Amino acid sequence: MSKRIIISGGGTGGHIFPAVAIANALKRIDPDIAILFVGANGRMEMEKVPAAGYEIIGLDIQGFQRRSLWKNLLLPLKILKSVLKARSIIKEFKPDAAVGVGGYASGPLLYAAGQLKIPYLIQEQNSYAGITNKRLGGKAEKICVAFEGMDKFFPASKVMLTGNPIRKTSVDIAGKREEALAFFGLSPAKKTILVTGGSLGAGTLNKSMAAGLQKLLAADVQLIWQTGKYYYQSVVEQVGARPDERICILEFLNRMDFAYAAADLIISRAGAGTIAELCVIRKPVILVPSPNVAEDHQTKNAIALVKNNAAILVGDTVAENELTDIALNLLVNEEKCADLSEKIGLLALPDADEVIANEVLKMTERRKV
Repeated sequence: MSKRIIISGGGTGGHIFPAVAIANALKRIDPDIAILFVGANGRMEMEKVPAAGYEIIGLDIQGFQRRSLWKNLLLPLKILKSVLKARSIIKEFKPDAAVGVGGYASGPLLYAAGQLKIPYLIQEQNSYAGITNKRLGGKAEKICVAFEGMDKFFPASKVMLTGNPIRKTSVDIAGKREEALAFFGLSPAKKTILVTGGSLGAGTLNKSMAAGLQKLLAADVQLIWQTGKYYYQSVVEQVGARPDERICILEFLNRMDFAYAAADLIISRAGAGTIAELCVIRKPVILVPSPNVAEDHQTKNAIALVKNNAAILVGDTVAENELTDIALNLLVNEEKCADLSEKIGLLALPDADEVIANEVLKMTERRKV
């Protein structure tokens, strides 16, 4: 009889990409395995997971709203309803194991799994564990983490350093530099900076690039500038769709491998999934952590790299005034760039998806014993 696995969580690409990567690895190892996703209604997993070829059921759940406290009045009821629905899903699907990757739906599903004696694994992407994962860690069989020192949040005997699953297609950059630069209409003879704030974009990075655009042009530097869908129109209205042949402005990067391959220096937010990819591609990185995330975990992610001399951190509040100068100074310091590339590469864990998938399968075997 084929094994059956539930994977829960989502909310952002940082949760969804690892979840799908784990599912794909499970399928590669055991093509007959049955996989069901559980997500949160109205969140991006309800679209992205079916697009990846998997079935998903949504829970009516939300996170704690820090900016509008009155919106939390129905939260206890939503949590109770979600736990009850999760119990029903588990009883009907009869999983051999469950996986939680973080996000709103992960908590109710893993809590219900614990109640029903279904073994579960937590995949914690960040260097600072979220509240839900910390509370559920006690009953987890295994907690797969991406940063050292996570035993301060979880029982040390359950913690396993695996890294974060990454999109293999995004980091496949070998031998693609010239093709990538041609794709963006840029020159192979000039230095290129990639700025990416993720699919939704980052206001601070966009303001910083707009503020420093003339300095970049004066230094004869090329720029691949991914604005995110929320900011693209306002950026184009401010600086133009292609203000110079050296400046390529895009709403979204459909070929992340080309963007990484073309770049001599990368400026990015510090989401855990992005950091996992940056470690594998081994290029100098400036991280500008978003302050608008739970427990300020992006800053903690960035500090984990900085402590290993593997990245440069620029604070969100000073980026608009300082980021361009820091980037240009780094770009001409070949020794520093080479050192950053080497140090960040030492942190790479490229096979996290298969390592985690094998741990999930081990749980199903132990349950049969």
